[in-house]
Formats: sequence, C-alpha cells, structure tokens
Amino acid sequence: MVSAVEGSGRTEPSRSERPEKPESPPPRRTFAARGLGDRIFRYLLTATGVTVLTIMAAVGLFLLLRAGQALRARGFAFLTTAEWQPDVHRFGIAAVLTGTLLIAAVAVTISVPLAVGTALFISDVAPRPLRRTLVTMVDLMAAVPSVVYGLWGLFFLQQHVIGLSRWLSDWFGWIPLFTVDGTQPGEPLASESVYTASTFVAGIVVALMVAPIQCSVMREVFAQAPAGEREGAYALGATRWGMIRAVVLPYGKGGIIGGTMLGLGRALGETIAVYLIISPVFVIQPHILQTGSNSVSSLIALHYGDASAFGMSALMAAGLALFLLTLAVNFTASSIVARSRSGAQSEA
Repeated sequence: MVSAVEGSGRTEPSRSERPEKPESPPPRRTFAARGLGDRIFRYLLTATGVTVLTIMAAVGLFLLLRAGQALRARGFAFLTTAEWQPDVHRFGIAAVLTGTLLIAAVAVTISVPLAVGTALFISDVAPRPLRRTLVTMVDLMAAVPSVVYGLWGLFFLQQHVIGLSRWLSDWFGWIPLFTVDGTQPGEPLASESVYTASTFVAGIVVALMVAPIQCSVMREVFAQAPAGEREGAYALGATRWGMIRAVVLPYGKGGIIGGTMLGLGRALGETIAVYLIISPVFVIQPHILQTGSNSVSSLIALHYGDASAFGMSALMAAGLALFLLTLAVNFTASSIVARSRSGAQSEA
C-alpha cells in the first residue's frame, strides 16, 4: 500500500516497502610499507633502549656483587643501624638514609614553588624580548658545577640563613622538625654554631641546584598549552591568572610531576655540595635546623679513600641502597606521569 502526500499528486512508498540499503563492507586495513630508513631508525631506537636497560642492570648487579659480603654480615640490621664502624661489623644506613631523605625533602619543598613560578613567568607573563634572556639565565644556572654551589653555600649563604633558622626555631620549635637541642625560644645569647652545617642549609643549596632543571622541564610543557584554549579563556572573561589556573596548570600537570621527580632524583644523589656544608653525624637527626646531618653520597665520598676491603663492601651496600631508592622514585614518577598526561583535561 502507498501513502498519499497531501497537497501533491506524488506518492511515496511506505517504510516497509522501501528497499533495504546494502550493508557497507568493513573498512579495509592498510599497511604502510616501511622503507629502509624507517627500519634502520626503528632498530637504532630498540638497540638504544636495550642498551640503557642493560647498563642500568649491570650497575645494579655490580653493586650487589660488591656489597654481598657486607650484606651477608649484617642482614636486615644494615637498614636499622645508625653507626658506621665497618671494621668492627657495626654499621648501617639508618642515619645516613634519614639525612638523605630530609635534605631531599627540604630541597624539593623549596625548589618546586620556585620552579613553577619561574616557569609560569617565563611562559605566560614575561615580555617576549625578555623571555630568551631568562631562559638563557636559567639554563646557565643548571650548568654551574655543584662544587661552586657548595662553596657559595658554605662561605656566603650559611651566615645569612642563621637568622632565619633562629626565627623558625623560636616560633615553630614546638614542632619536632624545627626543634634545636640546647636552645630556648627567644634566647638572645644562644650560640649561632648550633644552626650551622644543618640539613636546612644543605637543603636550600640543593634546592637552588635542582630548581633550574625543574624549571626547564615545566617551562617546555607550559609553553605547549593550546593557544586556542588560552584565547577561549580570555574570551570568556578570564584574567591572566584565571587562564593560567584553568588552562596552563591542568595541561602542565604531567610536566610539574615529572620535573619535581627529576629534581628529587638529583637531590637524593647530590654529593659535593652536601659534603662541603654538613657536619657528618652518625645518629638519626630529625631536627633539620640543628647542626649535624649526613647523606649516603657524602658517606661514600668521606670514607672511600681510607676504606678497608670490608669497608669498601659496606660502602657499596650503601650505594646499592641509594641506587634502589632512586629507581623507586623514577618509576613512581613515570607511573604518575603516565596517569596524568599533560593536556588530558582542562577546566576551560
């Protein structure tokens, strides 16, 4: 049967009488033929990745073999002992590992806000003629040798930080982290020597060392935020800070995390600058403002020259612990970045 169309003499078939459309064939899979250059490039990348993993595994295996004697002698006590007397078989990394983590924590706490602010200023606030100069200055700071930072921190920064350390101890000494033994809040005659060579001073120096590296990573990610979303935020009436908060920061989340973890890995392994500043102690020192601290890398630098055969095995065991700690930090950073890719979402 047919249905008449009102107002015209034409008729059109009903839905049941319409011919069925033939099913479209499935899409054909295409295969691009790889040329010789593509195959060579792929093999080179594969070989490079395998080489890096092989070298990393070889370093870990070397440390494990050289540390085997010390690890068999101490066992789990190697992680819980604060003393370092390997020649009488009383040694462990409890003190130096605690100092390493505290120095790195102070460094990251100071460097991350500094790096984020500098990266945002360069990418979104500074005039274009000034940006190239600022980028060059930040890159030059990253190229300064660590021994220069250490000497600067020892002879210049430390004497100017004592007042800040005293103020933190006076007002926040009720927090165990800021307690300084042997001093009373507001005591004017307290010796300044109790605030020198501390975890806090070493952490500030390391923070200034890792901040340029973090800033470079974050700046590159912030600069890649889509221009369309930036302009869209402005078109909706957002201020510059509103645009940064709604577009740039969500887009650069992965870069912030990656730069932070890269700086943390550098802070954990810093040697010369920390070695020049701290006063080594082999007790667990949780007070960051008080004189005396230690780190795994400084321990190795301090005792490498006069270590016996067994003492060298103990130092290798400490190096193995630092190696595994750095690997754990890097793998954690990789997993976090993989779950929060830059540009995955934004609030604009």
